[in-house]
Amino acid sequence: MRIADVKQGMRRVTVEGFITSITEPKTVNTRYGATSVATAELKDDSGSIQLVLWGDTIDMVSVGDRVRVENGYTNYFRGKLQLNVGRYGKLKVVK
Repeated sequence: MRIADVKQGMRRVTVEGFITSITEPKTVNTRYGATSVATAELKDDSGSIQLVLWGDTIDMVSVGDRVRVENGYTNYFRGKLQLNVGRYGKLKVVK
């Protein structure tokens, strides 16, 4: 799937692209306890989307990496479309 084809409310999203930027991690309190969260911009030839990185996934990627998100889902947060890996999804760095 191309990033341009991703819409709000989609489930089982699989996309591949390059990380072009990553924000500084912030600590947030969730119902599961305190954890770190950051957003990365995931870009392919069709467009870009914000990729939400939680906890250990923040350290898995760096700017310039080609990554694949499998079984992700989308939502809007503060007016921007975001892609989440979620509990059942996978984030892989592609060589």
